[in-house]
Amino acid sequence: MAQTILYLVSEDWYFMSHRLPMARAAKAAGYEVHVATRVAKHGGAILAEGFTLHPVAWRRGSLNPLVLIGTVLEIRGLYRRLKPDLVHHVALVPSVLGSIAALGLPMARLNAFAGLGFAFTSSTLKAKLVRGIAAPLMRWLLNRPATCVLVQNPDDRDAVLALGVPTDRIVLIPGSGIDTDELTPLPEPDGIFTAGFVGRLLDDKGVRPLVRAHEILAQRGVDFRLLLAGSPDPSNPASIPNAIIEGWRHRPHLVVLGHVDGIATVWAQAHVGVLPSRREGLPKSLLEAAACERALIATDVPGCREIARQDVNALLVPVDDPEALADAIETLMNDPERRRRFAAASRRMAVEEFSSAHVGREIVALYRRLLADKAAATRTETPA
Repeated sequence: MAQTILYLVSEDWYFMSHRLPMARAAKAAGYEVHVATRVAKHGGAILAEGFTLHPVAWRRGSLNPLVLIGTVLEIRGLYRRLKPDLVHHVALVPSVLGSIAALGLPMARLNAFAGLGFAFTSSTLKAKLVRGIAAPLMRWLLNRPATCVLVQNPDDRDAVLALGVPTDRIVLIPGSGIDTDELTPLPEPDGIFTAGFVGRLLDDKGVRPLVRAHEILAQRGVDFRLLLAGSPDPSNPASIPNAIIEGWRHRPHLVVLGHVDGIATVWAQAHVGVLPSRREGLPKSLLEAAACERALIATDVPGCREIARQDVNALLVPVDDPEALADAIETLMNDPERRRRFAAASRRMAVEEFSSAHVGREIVALYRRLLADKAAATRTETPA
């Protein structure tokens, strides 16, 4: 009988966007794959992959204790009914709530951090209060038996170590993998020089400094177009208000695309990919731009610098610095040879380090190790 892996993720779109390659690799390796998530628009797509879907009444962004307790009880009920061999908690909040729900239950637990989230990246009072509660709770939960933490970059590994999790419980795998056979090199577009941004429209993604950089270049008389592909996220405290986004639509050469399904259509229109984020796990948007053979511009922060490497395939700039962003855009605009060199390096890195085939092998090996450790622990605990 096939062993069961259950992915716990807050939103169905996030699973399809950020964890599908891992789940496909698990299914191809012979595991029975289940997905527990809030179902909105992608339930049919999850089922079409051959996965079993478990809708969860998730209220992402809520700090109401009664709501959180209700979510934990719902997840625990699912764990007790399904009895998965391994649960893969996707992102920070599912890792915390899923780990609480799994207390005392006989399953291996993989807590995957896709960055450290608003509570650990923001300097607001709300974030500091949440951080003060979350840090000691996470230290206790992440050190439970049959538990492992998955991170995407060395800085997050250091942050988890600082929480008090030992090295042998932390595994670094860079992202969930991108399909470099589907996302292939694209020729540079004709016409006005264009930078593309793909992601949620959040302050933490650096969208406002990027829009300000667009203004600065216009004031310099530089002909430059900016594409913003993505939507706000009302459940995230850093989400940019719709009124501000609507105002951007009226600016010359600033195109608000909203949600885009075929992401290659964005990179087909852009000469460079840009992400001025405050912190990332490993940004999928830059990985996809790299796979499409684009030079990159990003902030010199954890996550971004794993795929955007200074003077190799990218220019790195400080956080919240529109002038530096504008300078970097203008530099690559005026240096097509450097741009081509960066673009070729981006594609090479995407194929050799971040492809779904490469990451799939690593995650399956990790699943096997965790399940073997769980089996060994069970044998040890069982009297002869």
